[in-house]
Amino acid sequence: MIGFKRILENILAHLLVLLMGLMVLNVLWQVFSRYVMGEPSAFTDELARFLMIWLGLLGAAYVSAKNGHVAIDVLAKRANAKNQRLLKRVVSGFIMLFCLAAMVTGGGWLVYTTYELKQLSPALGLPLAYVYTVIPLSGLIVVYNKVVEIIKD
Repeated sequence: MIGFKRILENILAHLLVLLMGLMVLNVLWQVFSRYVMGEPSAFTDELARFLMIWLGLLGAAYVSAKNGHVAIDVLAKRANAKNQRLLKRVVSGFIMLFCLAAMVTGGGWLVYTTYELKQLSPALGLPLAYVYTVIPLSGLIVVYNKVVEIIKD
C-alpha cells in the first residue's frame, strides 16, 4: 500500500510538471499571438483556465500525500503524543468526509450531468465532463492518502 502511494506521488509529480509546462507554453503563445501577430488566439484563454483547474486540484492531491497543507497546529502542539495522534486521525476523518461528500459525490454528479447533457466548451469544443473528471479523481486520491496515513500511524 505504501509502495503504491509512492508510485502515485511520482505520477502526480510528473503530471503536474507536464501540466505546468503546457500552461507556460499556452500563455506564451497567447502573448505572442496577441502582441506580435496582432490577433489573439481563440483557444488559449479557455485552455489556460482548464489547465489551472487541473493544476490546482491535482496539486492539492499531491500536497495531501506529502502532508504539506497549511495547518493551524496550536492545539496539536499543546497536546501529548497520544492526543496528537487522535487529533490527527479526527482531522484526517473530516478531510476524508469532505472529499467523499463534496469532491467524489458532488464532482461525480457534475461529471455525470455534463456528460449526459453533452456540454462542450465554447472555444475548444471539449466535453466539459472530461475537464470536471479531475474533481472526483483528486478527491479519491486525497481519501486514499488519508487512509494510508491513518493506517501507517
